[in-house]
Amino acid sequence: MLPGALLSPAPSARQGEELRVQTVPGALMGAGDVIAQQLVERRGLREHHGKRTLRMVAIGCCFVGPVVGGWYKVLDRLVPGATKAVAVKKMVLDQGGFAPCFLGCFLAITGAVNGLSVEENWSKIQQDYVDALLTNYCIWPPVQIANFYFVPLSHRLAVVQCVAIVWNCYLSWKANRV
Repeated sequence: MLPGALLSPAPSARQGEELRVQTVPGALMGAGDVIAQQLVERRGLREHHGKRTLRMVAIGCCFVGPVVGGWYKVLDRLVPGATKAVAVKKMVLDQGGFAPCFLGCFLAITGAVNGLSVEENWSKIQQDYVDALLTNYCIWPPVQIANFYFVPLSHRLAVVQCVAIVWNCYLSWKANRV
């Protein structure tokens, strides 16, 4: 037994949920980056950029998980209920308001973490943002309508992150290509 183990209280359910909200998106962002490097970019194991994968894991843990998880809680308070009309309203708010802001922040954070100067980062955002947002609109509206209609709030982030493995692969490729 570890020293002090008897003195440390067991993590509460809330703490466990917060940890899951941070670690699962981090792991899935990392998996998306590995897929991008190995299947899309065809780097091979010797040319794999491990630091890039770790940066994507950190972005998933510190930004994606907390922000998206928090957004779903806010959205559920703004538009309560689980009817088809409510699901559509949530999807419109999510894709019309949250997604464009989130995507811009994601690209900016990724550029900063990758060491781009402010000017280089702004140029990369201008180059990638519209294409990434249009690709987002091809994937996420139907996923989100189903998510908001069928899935309880406590599982929405997990559903999104499962679908997001493909999206994360795309984002990693988009954000890290020169």
